[in-house]
Amino acid sequence: MTYADAGVDISSGDRAKQRIKYLAQKTFTRNVLSEIGGFGGLFKLDTSKYQQPVLVSSADGVGTKLKVAFELGIHHTVGSDLVNHCVNDIAVQGAVPLFFLDYLATGLLDGVVTEKIVSGLADACRANGCALIGGETAQMPGFYSDGEYDLAGFIVGVVEKEKIITGANIQIGDVLIGLPSTGLHTNGYSLARKLFFEVAGYKAEQYVNALKEKAGAALMKTHRSYLNVIKKLTAGDYVNGMAHITGGGITENLPRILPKTISAVIDLGSWPVLPIFEHLRELGNVSQDEMQRTFNLGIGLIAVIPAEKFKRVKSMLERANEKFYVIGRTVKGDRKVIYQ
Repeated sequence: MTYADAGVDISSGDRAKQRIKYLAQKTFTRNVLSEIGGFGGLFKLDTSKYQQPVLVSSADGVGTKLKVAFELGIHHTVGSDLVNHCVNDIAVQGAVPLFFLDYLATGLLDGVVTEKIVSGLADACRANGCALIGGETAQMPGFYSDGEYDLAGFIVGVVEKEKIITGANIQIGDVLIGLPSTGLHTNGYSLARKLFFEVAGYKAEQYVNALKEKAGAALMKTHRSYLNVIKKLTAGDYVNGMAHITGGGITENLPRILPKTISAVIDLGSWPVLPIFEHLRELGNVSQDEMQRTFNLGIGLIAVIPAEKFKRVKSMLERANEKFYVIGRTVKGDRKVIYQ
């Protein structure tokens, strides 16, 4: 018997890796010292740009949004979802991305699907100025159902030690501004899929009047990268803290950056909640508290701005045509989110 008899086609994997190599090389910067295919990716940190460089890392996945991708046969955008999610996670601490690695595991390797996924990864890496320097493509027959796969990503960025943003400088009276999301991003899909496909009985290709688009298209909106606007905020030393609103919503993510003696008051109605969230709430009669703990509700990033700098931030964002909403303020408290 051969490995192929057991379900692992090494030759097919090798062909896919050649295509991956081509796509990844298009993201390389001059700091990448290795080729795709080595045992480890090599990246030279340009220390001339930093006095005290600090590396910032993060890892994440796409979650059950992949189930929608499987059904629709859309595999390019999940790669972008993954990169943008990871970029945002380190950018809110002031870091710029350096390099990215992915982990793709499937039962039977499909070269066409693999290329679409990696193409999405590469496109997002280039857009964020990040090199895709390696990863792992695993064939695991019997572990995944036919046509299914899992996808995870690992990112490393850098920030000057004195410019790390942790939220420690947040003070009472700071202004909270929210930047809009494109949709669910990569969180809350287990509940969203249940409501759409089981409770409502929608098909992925079915047009939904309440959304003015097809069900699957609404769920597959790409997770937005906030790197460019974050760079503007950090360059002007405008922020005391930033929170990427992912799983757990504002309720659980904003307290991660608040000092122990400060809470955040969020003004409900201060931003337009996207139609998909209202429709999900109606479909499942979901409580407001559950919605706030599960979804981003239209706000993908919150920046905490000192009150005295707010006018400058407002002017800067308007000049850059960046849409934003004033959604609340910080008050004395015990690291909680208070909705009003």
